[in-house]
Amino acid sequence: MSIQQGKILIVDDDVDVLRAARLLLKRHFAQVDFEKNPQKIPYLVTNFEYDVILLDMNFTRDLSSGKEGFEWLDKILDINPKATVVLFTAYGDVEMAVRAIKAGAADFVLKPWENDKLLATMQAAVATNQAKQEKKAGGATLHTGNVLIGDSPAMQEVLETVSRVAGTDANILILGENGTGKDLLARHIHALSMRKEKTFVPVDLGALSETLFESELFGHVKGAFTDARDDRAGRFEEAAGGTIFLDEIGNVSIPFQAKLLTVLQNRQVTRVGSNKQLPIDVRLITATNKNISQLAASGQFRQDLLYRINTIEVHLPPLRDRKEDIVPWLNTFSASTVKSITARLRSYMKRSSPSWKTTIGRATSANCNMRSKGR
Repeated sequence: MSIQQGKILIVDDDVDVLRAARLLLKRHFAQVDFEKNPQKIPYLVTNFEYDVILLDMNFTRDLSSGKEGFEWLDKILDINPKATVVLFTAYGDVEMAVRAIKAGAADFVLKPWENDKLLATMQAAVATNQAKQEKKAGGATLHTGNVLIGDSPAMQEVLETVSRVAGTDANILILGENGTGKDLLARHIHALSMRKEKTFVPVDLGALSETLFESELFGHVKGAFTDARDDRAGRFEEAAGGTIFLDEIGNVSIPFQAKLLTVLQNRQVTRVGSNKQLPIDVRLITATNKNISQLAASGQFRQDLLYRINTIEVHLPPLRDRKEDIVPWLNTFSASTVKSITARLRSYMKRSSPSWKTTIGRATSANCNMRSKGR
């Protein structure tokens, strides 16, 4: 059994919990400290560096609401905004988990825990923290193997949020205009998740006709309809153990929204032409270029489905709102492609503000000079 390099701090007022957690984790991590008194958290966080802080949400004066855990989470992040915190409690529920992640926690574990689950959560949190530290030290731009660029403050905020939630199974809704890289971001989330060794299955819901919707997503059995010559698994089954990415979910009609909601609620699919329910184990990521909250308010999108899919909401900004990324973005393309893009940008300059003209002009000139010199 190999020991992972990592420093863990466990804070809980229950001595038995401290001993059990430390006994498990010290076999897998280089250093595991524990503390019973939460009042010592500021001193420990200020004077020592930890890869992950495992923090109880309920101490003796408040046994169930999680209020103390959120207060201490805030204090930890005030001292060190980059701290990686995993919260655990015996009284947790989905809503509290969502609140914890949105408040800045990396993940959430219920007590009594399953050893494999706790260990996997901590290993993922340590790995994520160490990757962030290496990136900070090297000053490298984060890419996903394509052209997801993250130098600007706007993208750094997106990537910071993603790094916190990728290791969980929380449903993620990505909002952004066409061409902002929603598919790339979804793949990046999958690559950072504990499901990364399993399949990533993208589905363009906007391209699915209503006659194919159920068959494509849920599968069908032989003879279910005229062309159903064999049994066929749907996309949810294909994504078993991995991630399913439902793009353009804002385009789905109300009747099919209801069918999708049933699948997500029950974690089961029924193939077209069959009565047998098949369990599914997938991580759900969705995306849309529409104002989905407005659609829900106007009755064009089910509010209960929106609640299911947007456990975590990520807004992906367009390139025009992150000028710092133009040059790094251009550098990912070939010289011929850059020439084409540059022509379009210069055309756009004619109807842009003076500041944008300056930004685009510098970006394209610098990039073309670098290309001509073979850099």
